[in-house]
Amino acid sequence: MEIAKLTDITRIYQIGEVETHALRGVDLSIDEGEFTTLVGPSGSGKTTLLQMVGCLDQPTSGKVFINNEEVTKMNRNQRADLRKGTIGFIFQFFALIPTLTAYENVELPLLLMGKKNQKSRVMELLDAVGLSDRAEHRPDQMSGGQQQRVAVARALAVDPLLILADEPTANLDTENGEQIMSIMKKLNEETNTTFVFATHDPRVIKYAKRVVTLRDGQIEKDESIA
Repeated sequence: MEIAKLTDITRIYQIGEVETHALRGVDLSIDEGEFTTLVGPSGSGKTTLLQMVGCLDQPTSGKVFINNEEVTKMNRNQRADLRKGTIGFIFQFFALIPTLTAYENVELPLLLMGKKNQKSRVMELLDAVGLSDRAEHRPDQMSGGQQQRVAVARALAVDPLLILADEPTANLDTENGEQIMSIMKKLNEETNTTFVFATHDPRVIKYAKRVVTLRDGQIEKDESIA
């Protein structure tokens, strides 16, 4: 099943008279169950491409489809509704709400979807990332690795079709980075949840089933990993 499809995507950023071509005619398809990394040097376009898949940005030209729906025909509110129920995000800086506990951070996406009384679901997710005993801790009471695990649980809360992660291990030490990737790989294998990462980190790349290499806004190489 095809989760995401991008066809002939260009993205041009313009500041004054200066144009920056972040993406130049990119075609990309992501199937259900993939564990894919987008790699390349800084400025290659991998974060911009991830934002296109995540419906966080609109292309200058080309089409984006998520779950067979054409995102490029949607307005801002329609795109937000699609993201809310379909896509989970994991960020480099965790992006947890500091005044909420781990439990409340994971519960929040469910509440935004109008789903209340989801204690068993929230605790199941915290248990899946090894943090059921930290449910009542706020972010400032947890290590960086623990905060990122909460972020993973939060991304999974609404059972999304697709999880996108932008440099998810960049602020973690080696041990915590390996733990996070091991957890996500296990979730991918057990639930068939689709993961796409933008990263420089060899710790992420070595777990990938597919590596898409970008350079100068174009896909230079697309490899499946045995």
